[in-house]
Amino acid sequence: MQRAVMDSNSTSPSSWPAANETAPLCYSINSPPFRQPPSIASAYFSAIFSGLGLTSNLVALVVLLRTFRRTHSRSRSSFLIFLGGLVFTDFMGLLVTGSIVVSYHVTHFDWRQLDPHCHFCNFMGMSMVFYGLCPLLLGAAMAVERFMGITKPFSRSGNMSRGRAGLMVALVWLFAGCVALLPLVGVGAYHLQMPGSWCFLNISAATRDLSFCLIFSLVGLLSLAASFLLNTVTVVTLVRVCCGPEAVQRRRDYEVEMMVQLIFIMVIASVCWCPLLVFIAETVLRGEQAKIRHLLLWLRFATWNQILDPWVYILFRRSVLKRIYPRMDWSRGSILTLYTSVRKLTRASLAGGLSQGAGGLSQGGGGLSQGAGGLSQGAGEAAEGGTKGGAKGGTKGSEPPPTIPPQVPAAES
Repeated sequence: MQRAVMDSNSTSPSSWPAANETAPLCYSINSPPFRQPPSIASAYFSAIFSGLGLTSNLVALVVLLRTFRRTHSRSRSSFLIFLGGLVFTDFMGLLVTGSIVVSYHVTHFDWRQLDPHCHFCNFMGMSMVFYGLCPLLLGAAMAVERFMGITKPFSRSGNMSRGRAGLMVALVWLFAGCVALLPLVGVGAYHLQMPGSWCFLNISAATRDLSFCLIFSLVGLLSLAASFLLNTVTVVTLVRVCCGPEAVQRRRDYEVEMMVQLIFIMVIASVCWCPLLVFIAETVLRGEQAKIRHLLLWLRFATWNQILDPWVYILFRRSVLKRIYPRMDWSRGSILTLYTSVRKLTRASLAGGLSQGAGGLSQGGGGLSQGAGGLSQGAGEAAEGGTKGGAKGGTKGSEPPPTIPPQVPAAES
């Protein structure tokens, strides 16, 4: 979404004009001209953030192009094509919509005079939806590509060629374009939004508007959910591959680098887009009127996605991380060595504790057996003593009793 939309000036209901029944559809809710004082701060604010986003994406495109020319790996080149499509989409989104918003804040043109038939407003509304959905869909497509590349590295579907990667990017653009064109066939409508600098889908509980709002919200939320699920499985598989028996066969540092970049892209997209998507779905399902202050706030969050995406690739590369923190070895081999050392240390500690416990148990068992041996030894000695005593007594009993000489009575005198 676009940076310049983010001004909260003149968002009070008192500055809103009354609806004009004869106005074209895009001006039926908010009809220009708006009674608002010109704000030079809004122009600077929009211009600075648009310029920052355009510069960031342009630098990322140059870095990606140089890396792509030096890449010979098939899987990495396909990932770079997806990443290049994401950065190019963000760049074009900021260029198209940012220029419209900055022009409005500088000139304060009248939409009714410039665009009496709503063609320009519809174009901007389609651009907002198209360039809003593309980063989310491309993030999901990148998650699918990495999921196939990590979990099925030797299958044909896991090794995506450059042509197939480019075709998938084109299909994502086609799908997002079809969603953006739905209001032209009667599903939903684009309306001029307060404070008059941008056009977007009409957040309303009317049947057609509700359908379009739910399609936009659900497509974005499902893309984020798919990215989260696939990236989780891919990270778990990558950890097993890097730290398991297959580590010798697949020592490729760039796989870890690509997954780190993809995780950051997913986190940034979730933080930036979830509030706006949930707000739109919740508002239309409750049948409430959208609060312009909340809409502008969540739109600010969504706009940061286009500014932060290119910095993920610019900063989170091993070559850059080595310059930022040269003492750290950012190769996968060092990470594997560290992980293996920690795992061996943990296993040794556990094994030492278990062996010590087993030694204590065996020592206790030895004490018991020693005590039992002492008891058995005492019993043996007692038995031996009894046997000796019995035998001695038996011998004495078998001897003849001593002969007592008979006494002769004395003669009587």
